[in-house]
Formats: sequence, C-alpha cells, structure tokens
Amino acid sequence: MKRPRKLPPLNALRAFEAAARQLSFKRAAEELHVTPAAVSHQVRALESQLGVALFQRLHRALALTPAGARYLPALSEAFDRLDEASAALHARARTPRLVLSVVPSFGANWLVPRLGQFRARHPAIDLVVLSSAQLVDFARDPVDVGLRFGPGGWPGVRADLLLAEEYLPVASPRLARGKRPLRRPEDLRRHTLLHDENHDAWRAWLASAGVTGVDPERGMVFSDSSQLVAAAAAGQGVALARKLLAEPYLRSRALVRPFRGSVPAEFAYYVVCAEARAQEPAIRAFRDWILKAAR
Repeated sequence: MKRPRKLPPLNALRAFEAAARQLSFKRAAEELHVTPAAVSHQVRALESQLGVALFQRLHRALALTPAGARYLPALSEAFDRLDEASAALHARARTPRLVLSVVPSFGANWLVPRLGQFRARHPAIDLVVLSSAQLVDFARDPVDVGLRFGPGGWPGVRADLLLAEEYLPVASPRLARGKRPLRRPEDLRRHTLLHDENHDAWRAWLASAGVTGVDPERGMVFSDSSQLVAAAAAGQGVALARKLLAEPYLRSRALVRPFRGSVPAEFAYYVVCAEARAQEPAIRAFRDWILKAAR
C-alpha cells in the first residue's frame, strides 16, 4: 500500500519556490501578493520542518544552499504541472457540452450519419448522445435536448416538429421475388407480418389497400423499430416500417417496397428541450441546425 504523503504546507512551498526563482523575498512577496516578512516567515518555517537550510542570507542578497538548489527544480516542475492541470480543467469547464437523448432507432438511422455536419459547424460544442426510448424529465435528468417520437404537446417542454412519419410495407428482395412472390397486397395472406408495438398501423394499411382476409394482429412484434427493419432485411417477413428508418435499407436495396401506398403515422419526430432553457446558445445552435437538416 502506498504510504501517506507527508507534505509541508502549500503556502510555505510557494513562498520558497518564488523566493528561490527570484532570489529575493521582496520580489517573491510582490508575486504572491503578501509582505516580504510573510515570505521570510514561511521559508523559515519550511526550513525548520525539513531540518535543513535552503538559503544563505547574505547582506542585501539571497543565495541557495546546495539543498535549496536541489529542491527548487522539483518544486517548480510540480507547480507547473498543477498550473497546467488547472488551466486544462478551466478550459474544459468553459467548453459547451450538450447532452442529447435520442430514440435508438432514429439515432442510428437518421441522426448519427448527419452529426458530422453539426460538428463541422460547431466544433466547440462537445456532444454526448444517449440512446433511450424513455421520455426525458428535464427537471430531473441530466439531458439538454431530446429527440422524441410522439404526439407533441408535452407540458413545460418546447417541442419543435422535426419530421412527420409514415408507415410503408417493406421486404427483402429474396422474399418479395421468392416462391411466394409479393405481387399484390392480397399475397400478404401467405406471409408473416412484422410489427412494431403499433398493431393499428397494419390494420390501417390493409384497410387503405382494400385487403381482407389478413389478420393484422398475427406475426412477430418488435419493441425496437431497428430490429423490426433488420428482421425484414433478413427475410423473416413483411414489415410495416417507418419510412425514415427504412430509407437506408431501401437505398442499399437490402429492402424493397413490394407495394405502393403508405399510411400516415399518428406520431411524429420532435426536437424538445426545457422551455426555460430553449434560448441557451448550445441548445439553440443544435435546434436550429437539426431543423434545417430535416428540411
């Protein structure tokens, strides 16, 4: 176990280090904003504690003893390191830091690919991105901005509409063109339906397509919309997916739209923050950027 440190008082060390650099109690006193007598007293107390003379007190002059000359470089280096560490902490404290809470699926598929644009515009703002499906309580949680999928209108919260959403059927190309091809919406009777937790979306889409004989409740349910889309890309069924989350898969041809038509989502994406903090510079910068990116 490391032995406890037995250090002389900090004020005494500072007094000696300053006087040793200046070779003058008077100039050391001016640097430390104390009297020459106070510096002399601190140095004598240090010498007494260490049991060794650090200065030769000459007529109108000071000189270091061999012990003092050995002690000075180590102390100067230690004070330099303390100064550098303190300056770094101070600079860090002044660096704006923005904590975001983001729905995982939206964060991975839409936000993260665009964050480089925000960093390029605002390199001084450090971002912390938290993935969570839980609603943020800005009065309790250490979060500055949230990206929510919901109805809007939360009390005490500024909510700016970011993106509307719609549901559309998607499937892997292999499934869509396989042994039981998906040519017409009625072909869904022979396939597994993949859901997020909103079963009403499949019911609304089937009704809009005029399809009967398909149970909108059957199939697999995923609480994470990213897993829903990944399951469709793996050929495990036909998903009714949010358009924004499906778009990267559609662009890469990992998914296709076997049928036209979509249904609007009941909810939308919002950028939210505490109403009282809406005009803070870092929050306002992020809100302005993301609203423009969404447009």
